[in-house]
Amino acid sequence: MTRMERLRARMEATGTGLVALAPGAHMRWLLGFAPHPDERACLLLIGPEQAGFVMPALNAADARQHTDLPFWEWADATGPAEALAAAFQAVAPSPRRVSLDEQMRTDHGLLVLDSLPNVARGFASETIGALRMVKDAAELAALEENARIADLAQTAVRAAIRPGVTEAELADVAIATFAAHGARCEFAIVGTGANSAFPHHHTGSTVLRSGDAIVVDIGARKDGYYSDITRMAAVGQTPEGYAEVHAVVDAAVQAALAVIRPGVSAKAVDDAARGVITAAGYGAYFTHRTGHGLGSEVHEPPYMTATNPLVLEEGMVFTVEPGIYLPGRFGIRLEEVAVVTASGARILSGLSRDVHVAG
Repeated sequence: MTRMERLRARMEATGTGLVALAPGAHMRWLLGFAPHPDERACLLLIGPEQAGFVMPALNAADARQHTDLPFWEWADATGPAEALAAAFQAVAPSPRRVSLDEQMRTDHGLLVLDSLPNVARGFASETIGALRMVKDAAELAALEENARIADLAQTAVRAAIRPGVTEAELADVAIATFAAHGARCEFAIVGTGANSAFPHHHTGSTVLRSGDAIVVDIGARKDGYYSDITRMAAVGQTPEGYAEVHAVVDAAVQAALAVIRPGVSAKAVDDAARGVITAAGYGAYFTHRTGHGLGSEVHEPPYMTATNPLVLEEGMVFTVEPGIYLPGRFGIRLEEVAVVTASGARILSGLSRDVHVAG
């Protein structure tokens, strides 16, 4: 069954008469490409039997190289209203429910909704998003390759750690290593000393000093899929109290991984990690969810949160990344990418979670 066929089956199951997508991850997953996104409305409309693009004339010739779907073109001089009306008439003239791309520009989303008065509305997470959560063999292979490269980038960063080096210089090592293996670095969070206690620290010019703990959270994209890995390091020696906190965070990772299997809820994964940290007295210092889905976006469903009842299925992929952040001292986050298998969790990284203490 093709992805389009799977989407239409999902639409039928959810009572959705129209899916409206903007250029982005949903569209790339479905068609293998996405046109250039800008302020001009470019919409892929999918109905029960027909599909096609509301397409800016400026981009039509280029986009035509990638798809045989019909276009309803519009020009800057006329605007998209007539093209949109014609597309709706052909694709889904009277849908009872529309599934709207969550990442669509607000003005483009309102174009769709204003043209469909009194229609029930939801988000694409209910339709195409639900399909994207379960990875096929090719997607898993791409994620495995990205994880392998991320391990190499972490190893290269560790080799470059020494007093006097800046956070930004370590980030540059990760960026260069990813590039050497055909991947594009999408983020490189390097936080040393007290900066490691900021979960999303802006990597900067802070210099590494002896006794600093260092968080290294890096990720890149290759062949349309992502990596995401966080490991800890230290310069010369770890700071006072570090070993105890590291052990708690690692135990939280292990607890979360141990409960992962088909049929378990996302909430249970968060509960497992959070329970370990809370029992150790650090609950107030674990300030974020346990994990997020990973695939053709670096953050995508499913999310491992305390409020998510979603039931895990074989083939889902998400991070497990509990952390403890002690303001003014240090922070520790350890992150694995887990694949849900019939027998439990399979992690993609081969790199130890032990802290790396550099010379």
